[in-house]
Amino acid sequence: MKLNITDSSFSLENRGRAIFSYSNEKPFIYVGKGKEDVLMYRGNFKIDDYLIERIPLLATQVKETSDGLEVEFGTFLKAKVTVKEDLCTINFEQLDKSINRFWIRMDSYKSEHIYGCGEQMSYFDLKGRHFPLWTSEPGVGRDKTTYITWKGDVDGMSGGDYYNTNFPQPTYVSSDKFYVHVQTTAYADFDFRNDEFSELQIWEIPKFIRIEAAASFVELLEKETAFFGRQPKLPDWVYNGLIIGAQGGNERAFGILEKSLEKGIKVSGLWCQDWCGKRVTSFGKRLQWDWHFHEEMYPNLPEKIKEIHDKDIKYLGYINPYLVKDGKLFEEGLKKDVFAKKSDGSVYLVDFGEFDCGVIDLTNPTAYEWFKDEVIKKYSIDIGIDGWMADFGEYLPTDDIILSSGKPAMIEHNHWPALWAKCNYDAVSESGKLGEVVYFMRAGGIGSQKYCTLLWAGDQSVDFTRHDGLCTVICAALSSGMSGCGLNHSDIGGYTSLYDNLRTKEVFLRWAEMAAFTPVMRTHEGNRPDTNFQYYDDEDCMKQLARLTDIYVAITPLLKELVEENSLKGTPVQRPLFMHYAKDERCFTEQFEYLLGEDVLVAPVYEEGKVERKVFLPEDGFVHLWTGKEFSKGECVVEAQLGDTPVFYKKGSKYSELFENIRKQYGR
Repeated sequence: MKLNITDSSFSLENRGRAIFSYSNEKPFIYVGKGKEDVLMYRGNFKIDDYLIERIPLLATQVKETSDGLEVEFGTFLKAKVTVKEDLCTINFEQLDKSINRFWIRMDSYKSEHIYGCGEQMSYFDLKGRHFPLWTSEPGVGRDKTTYITWKGDVDGMSGGDYYNTNFPQPTYVSSDKFYVHVQTTAYADFDFRNDEFSELQIWEIPKFIRIEAAASFVELLEKETAFFGRQPKLPDWVYNGLIIGAQGGNERAFGILEKSLEKGIKVSGLWCQDWCGKRVTSFGKRLQWDWHFHEEMYPNLPEKIKEIHDKDIKYLGYINPYLVKDGKLFEEGLKKDVFAKKSDGSVYLVDFGEFDCGVIDLTNPTAYEWFKDEVIKKYSIDIGIDGWMADFGEYLPTDDIILSSGKPAMIEHNHWPALWAKCNYDAVSESGKLGEVVYFMRAGGIGSQKYCTLLWAGDQSVDFTRHDGLCTVICAALSSGMSGCGLNHSDIGGYTSLYDNLRTKEVFLRWAEMAAFTPVMRTHEGNRPDTNFQYYDDEDCMKQLARLTDIYVAITPLLKELVEENSLKGTPVQRPLFMHYAKDERCFTEQFEYLLGEDVLVAPVYEEGKVERKVFLPEDGFVHLWTGKEFSKGECVVEAQLGDTPVFYKKGSKYSELFENIRKQYGR
């Protein structure tokens, strides 16, 4: 990287390409003032902005320094630009304290490809669209042209749109092998619609902007994750088989486990999200948000956990950073003064869908320590629980809420997922269980990477829809990987069932066959388990699931190597094609295939009723896993019956023998 400086202009270039540029005729920073209007309903947000003014900034002084330059923009702002090898940082000093809107333009061009911005579900290549960055519920349907999204909006703002995500991050990666990161937790909107520039809007003056380049995408992600922090390795036990999602109490949940084992399904863990009790609402079966085991539904749970531990099977539960007001722990929390408050001093209660909860103030050291020690450690880790869904993190409200940090909720809102991740991480680490316990999260933000042992893609609909179905978890894994979280998985079969949208056997099996080629296989009964397809009710499905779980266990050597690589270098397990085929333009636009490491290409069947799949293969010879047929570069059509998701491995791969054995043992 180098800075080009003249009397009235400057620019940053990387390998001959301008990343940003300024002249008096072409300002690249704008500041202004605005007044937001934020409406939240059950984790869904409607955010409007009344823009009062927007001012293009002209440099009033440019001073060259030994490692960059210092720029004064009148009475508004100072910027210090530092360049060292492949890294540029822009640090800002705000002079006018009334400014609360900031825009910066990065040079772009029509054929540039852009990725990241956290975990995106609808579009992997972000060029041509804008992406508001605000952690929230992802929305139901997520496509404003569909009935289910319209119905969700009518019933409670829950329809969502293509950009809604649990895990937004103000970081993007360019196809020119550099990333741009804005250090802010304020509301942001990254706009990639202009052919000539990308405009990044932030509702504060950011602390700094970091731009880093590399010679390859693997090296670039190594640098990016060195900055953010890297996910730890998964525990070895996850590779033993399926994590079964079951609920309803000891008899039912442990009964499903036994039934699955009898049918030859390899099981690594039993996940009972309702270990804490249940509630039934209009949305479906919900939980009693009081994070200790429910003695009526799960009597003698610690002893039951020991029993399955003797069979080398782990037990997982559920927690989130809120407490229901009619629960035991809420009363303890009141005595410890751990809840966020309203301006009148009363406890702030959030409506989570027909029940109200207090918000644990994670910015309050006393509250943080209490929840970490007296809730996570005492009631989960100490009774033998081996993992949990660390849910939510997106719901911090912004109206009339007072936090211990003293910061506005508009600033803390996007910070909340990282605080929640760290609280879980500290509880596990201090208990000496790092590398043994795994918790999975859907919410994320800057800094989550180091503290999130496993990401999950959230609450997809139980279908094949373009913006909320099976295909969206492929995009989610690829985009989160480019944002520094390279361990991702999803609810097999999806989760959300509303408005007569019901899970079918086909959806479940297509999801399961894809999940066999991801870091973790885990089922979920969904929000309406009684009316949706469940694998344990179908003899044929259990037989097929046993085969798929066997295949997942068989590729353990590959998965372990990739998970280790993610922990050491930040290279994601599921990778976009361009990561290893950057010379092929076609690879930059593919979001429904992924590489599992360097040697394996997976092309999941993500459409209903399909029994074949058109697949694009990059250069190198590839072998079709199920037939052994060799293919060269280009598009091909392969048969894809249920259970046989299209998978290819490189000819000459060190894993060739492993995959040949899989074909012999599990091929049709």
